[in-house]
Amino acid sequence: MKDTQNTRDKNIVISFNSEELIPDLFGQFDKNLRRIESLLKVNLHGRGKNVSISGDKVHLAKNVLNDLYGQLKKGFDIGFEEVDASIRMNSVENNFLNKTEADITLIRTVKKTVRARTHTQNQYIHALNISEVTFGVGPAGTGKTYLPVAHAVELLEKEEVSKIILSRPAVEAGEKLGFLPGDLKDKVDPYLRPLYDALEDVLSFKKIEKYMETGVIEIAPLAFMRGRTLSNAYIILDEAQNTSKMQMKMFLTRLGFNSRMVITGDITQIDLPNNVTSGLSEALKVTNFINEKVSQIYFNDQDVVRHPLVQKIVKAYERVEKSIDTPR
Repeated sequence: MKDTQNTRDKNIVISFNSEELIPDLFGQFDKNLRRIESLLKVNLHGRGKNVSISGDKVHLAKNVLNDLYGQLKKGFDIGFEEVDASIRMNSVENNFLNKTEADITLIRTVKKTVRARTHTQNQYIHALNISEVTFGVGPAGTGKTYLPVAHAVELLEKEEVSKIILSRPAVEAGEKLGFLPGDLKDKVDPYLRPLYDALEDVLSFKKIEKYMETGVIEIAPLAFMRGRTLSNAYIILDEAQNTSKMQMKMFLTRLGFNSRMVITGDITQIDLPNNVTSGLSEALKVTNFINEKVSQIYFNDQDVVRHPLVQKIVKAYERVEKSIDTPR
């Protein structure tokens, strides 16, 4: 849908009820307003509780400011990340202009509340809420691992599951665990560091330490799943593109009663030998025929929520890979 505006619509003024929230909405030295101006090519001028907007995308800017103001009213902090996310969520391309605040899904933990920052993230969180097995596939920086970790903590705190199990296949960079120094924990920790990072963002260090000591949170290599039935648990397999077909089948069949599984990966970043088929690629084909309680969510470069340069790097790599794959 194209955003059509007449001359009268290119200059509008919006007012906010609470003057107390205005400094946080505008940001220090009006940095949030400057950010919106830069990304949407509009002019913003704040005075008191009013903001005048001029330019071709005044209605999008208005929606973004109203969205950010609504977040402040709910106790969220506002910075560049939230500004960028709001622009993505309210853009015509994402079909979010007609979405209400209630349509945007949240993950709530004791430490923080996590809000969907792209349309695909919104679909992903919804899938995590309703599915027993969810696949999150796409490039780095899209939240495909972070969001299920946060969701797992939410369900643990609600006592809907009694255990969180986080796993990765340890095959990256061609290293063998047996050749790495230290005990098992020392060997696998470098592979599982991204999962620790996600946990530390939604749980206090003391709770993580306590839960890991008591086995409530378990972080282990994929090989340790064999022979187990995982009930009343939230199980996340990260970097699943580096599983073999047999490993993936083994993992999926560990699902027990009252459990959820999330499988994440990027099928463009497979580190397996050339003659080995990725278990993730195979599983996506197999489970595509199972509609009940299984979801597949695909992210792309537009869903990257890290530094804006990361999105451009991902897009550049995709262009190069497509040019290589295209027959000449």
